[in-house]
Amino acid sequence: MTARVALVTGASRGVGKGVATALGAAGWTVYLTGRGPAPEGSPLVAAAETVSDSGGTGVAVACDHRNDDEVRTLFRRIADEQGGRLDLLVNNVWASPPGFGGFSTPFWERPLDDWDSLIGVGLRAHYVSSVEAARLMVPRRRGLIANISSFGTRSHLHSVLYGMSKAGLDKMASDMAVELAPHDVRTVSVWPGIVQTEMILASGVDSIAGFPVADAESPHFVGQVICGLVDDPSLSDRSGHTFVTAELAREYGITDTNGRTPPSHRAAFGGGPVF
Repeated sequence: MTARVALVTGASRGVGKGVATALGAAGWTVYLTGRGPAPEGSPLVAAAETVSDSGGTGVAVACDHRNDDEVRTLFRRIADEQGGRLDLLVNNVWASPPGFGGFSTPFWERPLDDWDSLIGVGLRAHYVSSVEAARLMVPRRRGLIANISSFGTRSHLHSVLYGMSKAGLDKMASDMAVELAPHDVRTVSVWPGIVQTEMILASGVDSIAGFPVADAESPHFVGQVICGLVDDPSLSDRSGHTFVTAELAREYGITDTNGRTPPSHRAAFGGGPVF
């Protein structure tokens, strides 16, 4: 059987790397993108090597997702190398505006060009990649587009523009699902909780927004949930919906490292339906 093919954007580290590694462990060929050149030893190349070491095939591709030409070149490469096959797109790329650490400044005191990062990359770049992915998936009548979104859709989290971008991702998945349904291509959005990224672990903080970091999800855990979605026999019914990773993991019987079951943050963000 030919290995399934995935593209994970923004996969040098954090959630993107964790998703790519989980796919690698399931035998996938995974294209990973990151900004700038990707010399030997760079985080992007190291992440691709981790995918290969896990049992799949990792392919590092330097791509600035603010540049539509670079994105088109990326998808042409995938099409050429994989015979037009793309089974999964994971929209994960994200960019923080300069001086945005802490997300504590109110929107009217921030520069207007915060929009360029949080909407231009955090939303528009996902739309552009989804367009290119659909052009490969629709003719083959198969594929999944998964957005890494956030509880910022439901409640104020980090900043106004952050919440706008995440709400846009969820609505995008919902509406794309309607137009892709006749072609058997599916779309979803997922909400991870607090994730034990390299940056968070290096910071030494014990809790974030009252949630213990020790109970947080690992990046690999998010990837396992994406793997579960791809193989879910009821995926066609789930298409267009948004899901909490911790809740899907319980449904799929997935546990995190050391058998942990990360908590859902749904109640802390108001409870009720997701999207």
